[in-house]
Amino acid sequence: MAINNVNNGLPKAPVDNNKVNTQQQTQQNQSAAKQSATAQAQQATTAPRQDSVSLTQSAQQLSQVQKKSADAPVNQEKVDKLKKAIQSGEYKVDPQSLAKKIARLESEIFGLKS
Repeated sequence: MAINNVNNGLPKAPVDNNKVNTQQQTQQNQSAAKQSATAQAQQATTAPRQDSVSLTQSAQQLSQVQKKSADAPVNQEKVDKLKKAIQSGEYKVDPQSLAKKIARLESEIFGLKS
């Protein structure tokens, strides 16, 4: 099968050797840059990381409170009695007394007078 009208009958364009050389050099430079980046990435992954952590003031305070609460004595007998009373439905809450205690606690925490 013959192919007709290649290049629409126009003469073949001359090859610009300078352009070809420039393109080849650009490709070589890009390839070298990729290899260099890959080598740097490999070095970075093999080098040991030195991570650091810093806690805010409030996080440090929270940590101290948690440690103190873990060390606080617990009356396990009283806890067990309350659990049984709650489970059996015998434990009753006085809403007015609870509200007063919550208000008092908030005033102590936030420095308000009630």
